[in-house]
Formats: sequence, structure tokens, C-alpha cells
Amino acid sequence: MKTLIRVLAGAAITLTAAAALAQEFPIKGKPIRVVVAFPPGIGVDAQARAVTPKLAELLGVPVVIDNKPGAGTIIASQEVIKAVPDGHTIYYSASTTMAQNPHTLKAATYDPIKDFTPISLGARGPLVLVVNAELGVKNVAELVAYGKKNPGKLNYGSFGIGSSAHIFGQIFATQTGMTDMVHIPYKGGSDMAQDLLGGRLLLAFDAAPAAIQNAKTGKVKLLGVASPERNPFMPDVPTLTEQGLKNLDITSFLGWYGPANMNPAVVKKLNDALKIALAQDSVKEFFKTGAYTADWSTPQDLATLGAEALGKWGVLVQQAGIEKQ
Repeated sequence: MKTLIRVLAGAAITLTAAAALAQEFPIKGKPIRVVVAFPPGIGVDAQARAVTPKLAELLGVPVVIDNKPGAGTIIASQEVIKAVPDGHTIYYSASTTMAQNPHTLKAATYDPIKDFTPISLGARGPLVLVVNAELGVKNVAELVAYGKKNPGKLNYGSFGIGSSAHIFGQIFATQTGMTDMVHIPYKGGSDMAQDLLGGRLLLAFDAAPAAIQNAKTGKVKLLGVASPERNPFMPDVPTLTEQGLKNLDITSFLGWYGPANMNPAVVKKLNDALKIALAQDSVKEFFKTGAYTADWSTPQDLATLGAEALGKWGVLVQQAGIEKQ
């Protein structure tokens, strides 16, 4: 009986401590830092900046973006992992960090399951196969015909070695028999876009926001969407599956995370605030301009999604024959 009383007393103390911490969070006057693994102006950064003003309003403290680009999101990831898990450092992260890097980069020594605390899903959206318009191709079949007629002349870009764009590009090359395509990895999407618009790069699997924006210039054409179904925000662009390709139908996601071992009460406060922020009409409309949907979730649902994606991308990396680099 005494043992039971001690256990119950201990549990009560733990709950009281958690409640006290939740009341203290956020610490008055202390900003919440949102780490983003891409430079200012890139799609992920723009999405984070669309959400943070409402978070600041709801939580009553400044919410600032801290851009940490480079090394395939590893620099940003390590910044978050080593941060104090008090809720004042959080991470708006692409699925690259959580699902692809562990399979493709030796430098990705972190554990995407154990080293982060999931807070909420943030958005979902596809990659899009884009080509330089001067190629004059209108669909995947015409692109393949061009590539086979001009062996060795096609190159494709990616956000970096081991990124989703690299994996999809390698699978595309293998399935179409164009294994002589040259992969050109970039440090980020902006440099890749410049070369694509300038004709130095001929095709790429690009994130939907950038792909749509670049297509408006007339210098880039959208050939196919990497998703199970056509995207409602660009319904005239067929899926890659419709055009005979397999395994290129995984929709990318972005999520909000913190360092490992965050207090559940603090996570709940952040999750509640994100639920309201992501439901704003202005945020939803902004995300739609890039063919993404603003999408809240429970922390557990994000954890489940991340684990499933980690497994799926592991299979794709193996199929693509990409070794850790």
C-alpha cells in the first residue's frame, strides 16, 4: 500500500511539474526560434513566414525565422538536435530530413525518430517534373523520345545528393532507359531554378511552388506531377503514373518538430497554436499558390507519417541504386 501511495505521489508531482512548465511556456520576452534549412525566399522558408505571425500573436512572444541552409538540411537539423528542448527552438522541416537523408547521406548520423519531437504536420505537396521549354516536349513520352534520339545530352538537377529530386531523377532515368542522363546536384532550389530557366539545366523534379512560379515565365514547362492523383491546384498537369511511370507518386510533406525530450504540455501548446495558424484563410490561400495544402495533425500522426515515409524512401533508394555518400 505504501508503495502504491509513493507511485501515485510521484505521478502527481510529475503532472504538477509538467503543468507548471506549460504555464511558464513561452517564457515572457524570449523569442521562439524557427529553424529553416533553406535560404530566405525559398518555398519552405516562405511557408514558415506565412505561419509565424499568427504563432507570435497566439503565444504572445516574438517568433523569428533562423535560416540554416546547407549540407542537405543537416546543418539545420544538428542546430535543432543540440537545442534546449524548452519549446523556444522549433524546426519547420521538409521530409528530406526525416525520410531520405538517413538512407543517402553518411553525414546524416541523427535518428529521425529518436532525435526530434514531432509537433504537427505543416503541409503536403508534390514534386513536379519540369523541363526547359526550349526542348519543345509536351509530355514524358516526347521527353524520352528526345533523350533516346540525343544520347548523353540530357541532364537533370536536384536539391543535392540523396534528395527526393535526386532519387526520383535516378528512378526516372532507370525506368525510361535513359541511364546516360547526367545528374547535377545543387546546394538549393534557387540555384537549380536559375540554371533551368537559363537552359543550362534541361529537367528536374522541382518542388511545386517553384515549379509553378517558374512555369509562369514561359521558360519552363510542367510535364508531370509526382502524386497518386492529379493536383487540384494544377489539374491540367497529368500525374507521372498516368504517363506510365511507377513509384513516383509519393507526396512530400513538411512538419513542425522540436528537439528530443520536449515536455508534452509544451508540445500541446505549440500544437494548439499551429492548429489555429494553419487554419487561417490567408495561410491556406498562400499555400495553394504553390499547390500545397496547409495541413495540421496531432504529434502522433506526424510521428506515424514520418516512420512510414522513412520506410518507403528506403525502398526507393534501394531501387534507385543510390549509395550513401
